[in-house]
Amino acid sequence: MTSRLIDISPDGYEPHPIHADERTWTETNCYLDLWVEVLHSLGLDPVPAAACAFGARFDGSQWTFLKFKPEDLFALYGIDVGEMNVWRGVLDHVEDNLAVGMLSTVEVDAHWLPDTAGTGYRESHTKTTIVANFVDRESGVLEYFHNSGYHRLTGDDFRGLFGLDLAGSATFTPYVEQVRFDGEPEYRPGRFDAVLRHHLATRPDGNPVRALGERVVADVPWIRGAGIDTFHLWTFGVLRQCGATAELAADVCEYLERNGFAGAAAFAPGFREVAQGAKSVQFQMARAARGRSVDPSAQLDGMAEAWERSVDGVARVVGRA
Repeated sequence: MTSRLIDISPDGYEPHPIHADERTWTETNCYLDLWVEVLHSLGLDPVPAAACAFGARFDGSQWTFLKFKPEDLFALYGIDVGEMNVWRGVLDHVEDNLAVGMLSTVEVDAHWLPDTAGTGYRESHTKTTIVANFVDRESGVLEYFHNSGYHRLTGDDFRGLFGLDLAGSATFTPYVEQVRFDGEPEYRPGRFDAVLRHHLATRPDGNPVRALGERVVADVPWIRGAGIDTFHLWTFGVLRQCGATAELAADVCEYLERNGFAGAAAFAPGFREVAQGAKSVQFQMARAARGRSVDPSAQLDGMAEAWERSVDGVARVVGRA
């Protein structure tokens, strides 16, 4: 049995406010969400790492699958994240990492994760990422970060997740990262300015929300014919990622205001307009997937204008500081 690296319990766990019920987007994607909760559980504010939101883009078919950058995690918190060579059973590596004070991010099959009940648990097979914090192999218990919370699984779920002689369990070699701590993890505010300026400097030349809007409008006839199941797959990579990114950008604006960048908070409402607009357009596209006629172009145009106004405004504020 390996002791908990972070001393927390699934019982009564309180997620970070980024995952509060009143948010427009209560979850972003599995990888970013779990890092929000890992940092939160270490007593660290994850919002500075969300500066990467300013550099998000649209590649013609999907929005950036936003992740906290490894270089930002190291600069801001002294947390070193890197791929490891998986040459034994994944459970062996997870145990060994915990034993020497490292966490592990692990790609797994959500089929075995009870926190996905109602959205695929024991019904479908989809790839997702967890961070293991406690393992008891003998009792078949795992405690892990996933999405917006901290959870526990046992029994057949434990054996299935790690491919331990259970029919239908994983047989692929997953992507695993080691999470090393450079001493006691702590926020390093002196590094934030460079991280922020990097993501603003490397933001796309054009307006990514306008490019997204053009594709969404073009996809309306296709979505009408593809149906609701395809719509759910499509919208996750397009509208959900765009909306969640914009809401995180609003959080960063407010963080900037509290930390010496006067005027930055004025641009948070614009980013939240994008987040709320993406949710509204998602509802419209769901109606299209059920065969109805929709035209979200006006709302998408408003989102594009709000994004450009907001990100350019933040850049001006930061440039003056």
